[in-house]
Amino acid sequence: MSAADAFRRTNAAFAARVHGAAPEWDDPAPCEGWVARDVVRHLVEWLPAFLEGGAAVRLEPVPSVDDDPVAAWDAFAAQVQALLEDPATAERTYTGPPGTHPLDRAIDQFFTSDLFLHTWDLARATGQDEALDPERCAAMLAGMEPWDEALRSSGHYGPRVPVAADADPQTKLLAFIGRVV
Repeated sequence: MSAADAFRRTNAAFAARVHGAAPEWDDPAPCEGWVARDVVRHLVEWLPAFLEGGAAVRLEPVPSVDDDPVAAWDAFAAQVQALLEDPATAERTYTGPPGTHPLDRAIDQFFTSDLFLHTWDLARATGQDEALDPERCAAMLAGMEPWDEALRSSGHYGPRVPVAADADPQTKLLAFIGRVV
């Protein structure tokens, strides 16, 4: 699947949660110290710095997440989709931690994967459908497990939460990244 298609699919699920979140924007999120709006804020704020620092790509400012998280997300996601659909993006590179990658693959690997995981966070915070694609959960977990120590030491994930060996793929993935399910 292309990076543009992966983002489109992942964003459809996340955007549905964004559009269904009101009025729970200030309800606690699973990420310690965050509320629902902070999930959107995190995504809207970290990718522009990633793109500018590693690929000299500058996204346009979006509406304030504090004022209108839905408008902020919609404007931001439209820019990401346009960037991924631009044929020139596949020819560009991202250079930064953890190395050099084709730009579209870097966005897919780092951002779209983060978006997928945060879909659950936003759903949990706002009382919406928490179901994630089980095949993608299993594939992500298989790809992340070899990097357990590096991921944990990055500070981006909490301690792994123990779950039953026969837990479903979503539960195993969420427990791996430190979410209490």
